[in-house]
Amino acid sequence: MDIINERRSIRKYRDKPVEKQLIADIIDAGRAAPSAKNRQPWKYIVFGGKAKEEMLGVMADGLSREENISASLPESKAGLPDARNTLRIMREAPVIILVLNTNGTSPFIPLSADDRITEICDTLSIGASIQNILLKAQECGLGTLWIANTCFAYKELTEYLDTESQLVGAIAVGYPDESSVQRPRRPLDEIMEFRF
Repeated sequence: MDIINERRSIRKYRDKPVEKQLIADIIDAGRAAPSAKNRQPWKYIVFGGKAKEEMLGVMADGLSREENISASLPESKAGLPDARNTLRIMREAPVIILVLNTNGTSPFIPLSADDRITEICDTLSIGASIQNILLKAQECGLGTLWIANTCFAYKELTEYLDTESQLVGAIAVGYPDESSVQRPRRPLDEIMEFRF
């Protein structure tokens, strides 16, 4: 429980590289997560150095398109300033891990009800895997930020990755350069209901 309670979303990172073995260790913890029907639908692509800057340039292009040309998510346009801030944080973090659902397809393609249920189950599995990664990173003295703002550059990033797998999001990883306090949590009696 200590690691669970101490984990925070980190938005400021020290200028210190993260050892590849530590990244492998935290992703290995993600691999140990439960998954629906044992499909293990996750794939993690790790970026650092010049490769990270190139990938983030692609994301910046996607954000610009979303702001100026043809928005893929027009009803979410109010989230673009936050996405720009997230991009700034991603540039500061020494490592960015892009997260794919290897069984999923683009969220812009309609799905049957059966396929949607499979997608939900795989997304839950990936969420469990990411949580394992975040907790292992905390144990290793690393800070992380779970990122969903990649959605605004979905087309550009998946083309850059040359993948048809579903881009779920990203994780920023590095040595924290801030002490973050826990954000408020809803009281237990608001989120729990007994029926027995």
